[in-house]
Amino acid sequence: MNTQRHRVTLRIQGTVQGVSYRESARQEALRLGLSGWVRNRGDGSVEATVEGEPGALEDFIRWCHTGPRLARVTDVARTDGQATGEFRTFTVERTS
Repeated sequence: MNTQRHRVTLRIQGTVQGVSYRESARQEALRLGLSGWVRNRGDGSVEATVEGEPGALEDFIRWCHTGPRLARVTDVARTDGQATGEFRTFTVERTS
């Protein structure tokens, strides 16, 4: 059984704010057993840092290419990294 965890940071662009993208992403991440956070960016994109098992991360990334029903995703940029284990759950971060 592979219990190795990985980390990915995503930047999702398109019509992704004001369409429940962050909350839907949180629900999907929790369903997949992932941890991390998601937040809106000032430029209209959504950013997420996610940790978990590789297969679950790939499922989440595939979901991010579509998102919730009202989203219109045009790009998902991905940066892979080392898992730190700093997250206990998956949260929606609020930005000011």
